[in-house]
Amino acid sequence: MSLTRAQAQHIAELAKLKLTDEELTRLTAQLAAILDYAARLQELDTRAIPPTASVLPLKNVLREDVVTPSMPRADVLANAPDKDARAEFFRVRAILKE
Repeated sequence: MSLTRAQAQHIAELAKLKLTDEELTRLTAQLAAILDYAARLQELDTRAIPPTASVLPLKNVLREDVVTPSMPRADVLANAPDKDARAEFFRVRAILKE
């Protein structure tokens, strides 16, 4: 399918692209090649192929939920910039006014 320079310019404007003359020339050739390839694909007989949402088989990728022990509290709080006196909790600045 041939694509005119004016059509390519219109497409660029619709896409809000500001192109130089060199870029417009390259875009025109690239879009024409894409449209030619799409036209070739339209010639294929796909009546025997059922509509497909995905070509990949569906597979659940979630792991089994297994209970495991947590890190010791002392290790978790070891690098905390501020913690309470008993080293049991992270201390953060208040974000809500009382």
